[in-house]
Amino acid sequence: MRRTPVFFAAPAKLIAACRSSFSKSFEPDIRWTRYHTRIKLGDGEVVFQAARAALQRWDQFRLGWLEAGPPGTPIKTGEVVAILAHALGLWWLNGCRIVYVVDESGPISRFGFAYGTLPDHAGTGEERFLIEWDRADNSVWFDILAFSRPKHVLARLGYPLVRRTQKRFGRESAAAMQRAVRDGDAVQAGGH
Repeated sequence: MRRTPVFFAAPAKLIAACRSSFSKSFEPDIRWTRYHTRIKLGDGEVVFQAARAALQRWDQFRLGWLEAGPPGTPIKTGEVVAILAHALGLWWLNGCRIVYVVDESGPISRFGFAYGTLPDHAGTGEERFLIEWDRADNSVWFDILAFSRPKHVLARLGYPLVRRTQKRFGRESAAAMQRAVRDGDAVQAGGH
C-alpha cells in the first residue's frame, strides 16, 4: 500500500481553506476548531515592509513562553520549524512544516505562510500567518487563521486550557507584531 505523505490528518479541503480563503467564510466540520486573530498594524508601505521583516524573523513567536526555531529558519515551503512552548511547568516541543507561502503584490499586497503540524505535535491542524496591505485605504493588517484539534492525550484532557492558550497566543502574537513594527519604524526613522 502506497502511503501519501501528509503534514497532518486533515481533509485536503482544510489545507485549501487556509490557503485560498482570506475571509471568514470557510467553516471546518465539527471535528475542527477554527480560530482567527486580526489586528491593524498601521498604515503604508513602511509598516508593511517592517511587518514582513518581522514575520521572516518569526517575531510573532518571541513571547517568552513560546519560541520558534531554529533561529533564521527561512519562510519557504517545505522548511521544518520547531515550536517550543512552556505551559504548566512543562516544555513542549512541536514540529511543523511550512506547507505554502503567500507573496502577492497588487491592490492588496500579502506576505505570509502557513504551517501544518507534523506527526509528533500535541495537536493536529494548520496555522496561517499573513500580513496584508490594502492600498485602497493604506491599512496594514496582521492576520492569524488556524484550524486545529487536540491529538496528544494530554491535549485532549486539557482541551479547555489548550483553547485558552491558543487565544492567548493570538493576542500576544499580535502584540509582538505591533512592537516589531513600531521598533522597525523607529529604526527606519533613525536611519539605521
